[in-house]
Amino acid sequence: MKNNVRVIKTEAEYESALTRLSDLMDKSIKAGSDLENELDLLALVIREYERNKVTSPIADPIEAILFRMDQQGLQKKDLVPYFGSLPKVSEVLNRKRPLTLAMIRKLHTGLGIAAETLLQGDDGIDLSDTPAYDPSKFPLQEMFKRGYFKTTFDSLRKVKDHAEEAIREFMQNALLQPARLRAPLHQKGVRTMDEYALLIWQVAVLKKARAMKLTREYAHGSITDAWLKDLTKLSRFDQGPKLAQEFLADAGIALVFEDHFDKTYLDGAAMLDGARPVIALTLRHDRLDNYWFALLHELVHVQKHLRPDNDFIADNLEDKLQMQTHDEREADEGAKNTLISPAEWAASAVKLEHSTENAMALADQLRIHPVIVAGRVRHETGNWRLLSNIKATVRQHFMSTSANA
Repeated sequence: MKNNVRVIKTEAEYESALTRLSDLMDKSIKAGSDLENELDLLALVIREYERNKVTSPIADPIEAILFRMDQQGLQKKDLVPYFGSLPKVSEVLNRKRPLTLAMIRKLHTGLGIAAETLLQGDDGIDLSDTPAYDPSKFPLQEMFKRGYFKTTFDSLRKVKDHAEEAIREFMQNALLQPARLRAPLHQKGVRTMDEYALLIWQVAVLKKARAMKLTREYAHGSITDAWLKDLTKLSRFDQGPKLAQEFLADAGIALVFEDHFDKTYLDGAAMLDGARPVIALTLRHDRLDNYWFALLHELVHVQKHLRPDNDFIADNLEDKLQMQTHDEREADEGAKNTLISPAEWAASAVKLEHSTENAMALADQLRIHPVIVAGRVRHETGNWRLLSNIKATVRQHFMSTSANA
């Protein structure tokens, strides 16, 4: 009888060979017969195909831990350094609590269990690479409240238990340079910002900016003094803040809004996302005059200071020490003089007599919102009670864009 056994080259041939092998094993085969030869040959070609093509199943991580415990004579109490507490040891070994990345790193390093086994084939994580940050230092509670985490982490307890995974998921596709995760931001000023909160805020801003469709690509040098002056005239309109966002988009600049975190003392920032400038405002002070000043301050940074080797400038406009630096003074003066030039201010009646009529007259003359004039009076005099009847807020214009990243 002719033997039809051939080298297996495809999955279909493999399945067919397995079926034939099963049939032969159910038969009563005589020693030395053609069927016995066929059975032996099938077993050989199947074994060879499996050795080269079929992936071996990955060992179960809990079984691997139990095996290592048996090998080394370890008790449950000996695993506390890896899991954090004896109850957690019992929960993990009884499959009532999943392994976290923090546990996996310790088991891999301390007990030498293979990364592939512990990660169950997830090759996107390198256990030999120490995390660039301490996940527990991020503002996890505030991030959870803002809805930064997906349904995988649907409770604060899960977020805290799986902090590294939660942060890793949130940072995914942020495409920040690895050095950014390790290097301090070299802040200047008395009130040093919480860099963990600042980093998360920056990632949230970038996510929002990347979701925006801009009219065109940004062209370096397109921000001129005349362009800035045209922008300020939008303040005159009720929808001025929203119009400003469109005005910037038409120049290839993303303007987004994200609340500041505790201990960041942040009013706004200018940053580069590749070649695209991004301006982010926190609206920490919900005043229209503050909005326009902060926006122009950041735009001067984009115009004069933002570059590949200086791609993130965070601003606390109340930090007197920070505002003494050259770049901050230049941004400050640029914003102030764009809104109301020195000559316009010097010639105005409101500079000397702080009346509502004079403030309105200057606003009409410059085609800007009266609240900007009132803000200038308060700033120049240091008397924040002056012209208290001229005020406006801005946050309501962006309620639809304040959704969490």
